[in-house]
Amino acid sequence: MVIYLAVLIALFLAALDQTIVATALPRMVEDLQGVDRYAWVATAYLLASTALALVYGKLADTYPRKAVTLGAVGLFLIGSMLCGLSGELGALPLLGDGMSQLVFFRAVQGAGGGGLFAMTFIVIADLFTPAERGRYQGLVGAVFGIASVLGPLIGGLLTDHAGGILPGVEGWRWVFYVNVPIGGLALWFIARRMPRLEPPGDGRRPDLIGAALLLGGLVPLILSLQIDKIRYPWLPMLAGPEATPWEAWGTVVYFVTGLALSFAFVLRSRSSKSPILDLSLFGNRVFSTANQATFFMGASFMSVTIFLPLFLVNVLGVSATRAGAALIPFSLGIVASATLAGQYVDRIGYRRQIVAGAFLYLVTAVLIATMGSDVPYWRVTVYMVMAGLGVGPGMPLFTLAIQNAVDVRFVGQATSASQFFRQTGATVGAALMGTVLGTTLGIAFASMDLPAVVAADDVAVEQLVSTGGAGLPARIRATYDGLAAEAATPARAADLRAEGERRAVEIAGVVREAFARATSRIYWLTSALLAIATMLSARIPELPLRTTHDRVMSAEPPAPAA
Repeated sequence: MVIYLAVLIALFLAALDQTIVATALPRMVEDLQGVDRYAWVATAYLLASTALALVYGKLADTYPRKAVTLGAVGLFLIGSMLCGLSGELGALPLLGDGMSQLVFFRAVQGAGGGGLFAMTFIVIADLFTPAERGRYQGLVGAVFGIASVLGPLIGGLLTDHAGGILPGVEGWRWVFYVNVPIGGLALWFIARRMPRLEPPGDGRRPDLIGAALLLGGLVPLILSLQIDKIRYPWLPMLAGPEATPWEAWGTVVYFVTGLALSFAFVLRSRSSKSPILDLSLFGNRVFSTANQATFFMGASFMSVTIFLPLFLVNVLGVSATRAGAALIPFSLGIVASATLAGQYVDRIGYRRQIVAGAFLYLVTAVLIATMGSDVPYWRVTVYMVMAGLGVGPGMPLFTLAIQNAVDVRFVGQATSASQFFRQTGATVGAALMGTVLGTTLGIAFASMDLPAVVAADDVAVEQLVSTGGAGLPARIRATYDGLAAEAATPARAADLRAEGERRAVEIAGVVREAFARATSRIYWLTSALLAIATMLSARIPELPLRTTHDRVMSAEPPAPAA
């Protein structure tokens, strides 16, 4: 149990890191003067954690799991420390200024964090039988939910108030430094108390060429989805007249390169004696169907965490604080349903719970898609509870179903594949929904009837989309106030100010309706993704949960594919 708790602590830090940084990020880029690289702080972490997920699975099937876990925790802590030190020594050779250092060190941190996510489930699989495993994996979902609630709060507190702990150390740096003592405690317990946990496989060294092809393919593929589509459009013909050749073709080059190297990875995996991902696993119906469902569930997850706060701020007009608070019921719903699903899986199985959760999430997405700009805040809160209750069961049970069905020699690869498909789905989903948002806003803003005095300033549609129309009503008021100051009579000045107020209110309504329409389309897309996920979940074979430990099974002949 001590080992389990130590692994959960390390996982909590990695999960917390995904939300705690977001609150502190504006202060980071202000201090490091790197607003142009704002998005790369998150993208670097995502790239590293997703690209290395499958590699960690293979390492866990080849080397003692204690060593792999220690390596992941240690890498995460080193990355945390280096992130906190970004810019303290000025510009560094190769790494550049403080902001570039932060981006690079976030990739190091993500390399460790991705291993923590995979190794938590793999270590649990080593410690408990599948029949017992659900109740412990359910708590993993609870850890994610708690981290998502506490992350923004802790990030804000440290950023605003931790600057006085040590003179000259900015508060945002403690967002990273706080990982070191807590993670160090988890590292000490794992080093002292965890057994070696030798893998049941044949111990062949991983295919390094395959690993290089995998990383070489995933990095440009993820980049093609993550980079700014206003500056780097999906297709060259969508680029503006002032775009450079790289800006016009960058997304296509990244995407094609990623596809080519990924195809080479598949070919290499078929011929390798020790592939990073054994492709025979896809012959297992539980593995293939569950991972397909996980992909679509991961894609739909982003609609809540990214785009619902945009709706609340830009349509309902609530503060950023209240918009963030709306995600708390979502997280608490995940905590409750993930924990309960794990506790009851040995009695009612995994498929019915996964399907019920996916269907509830689907119903919630449809309800959100039909929301208007006059929806009350309390109803959004109810929808968030429903969404969390729907998401929760799948978090532990997809992985449990896969682990229970595959040959125990491949548990590491199978487990990390589940994480990989979930994260890849989230990346694709965020890109698709971002495109829907940008396209809808672009159409609305292009047809917007701006006052002639503002339109004459050549306000670019791309600029309006990139800012979400923020500040446009205030700009209209300021323009008319300037005209009023030059008016010949007080009556004319009053008329101009009244006209400016009327047009500002009118344009604010257009912006609000554009965001409402975009949100509706995003959630109809989410509903389609969830309909697919629900149908796939219903096709996952329900196998009895094994009551025999994996290490006993490894001594027996491998079971045929389900």
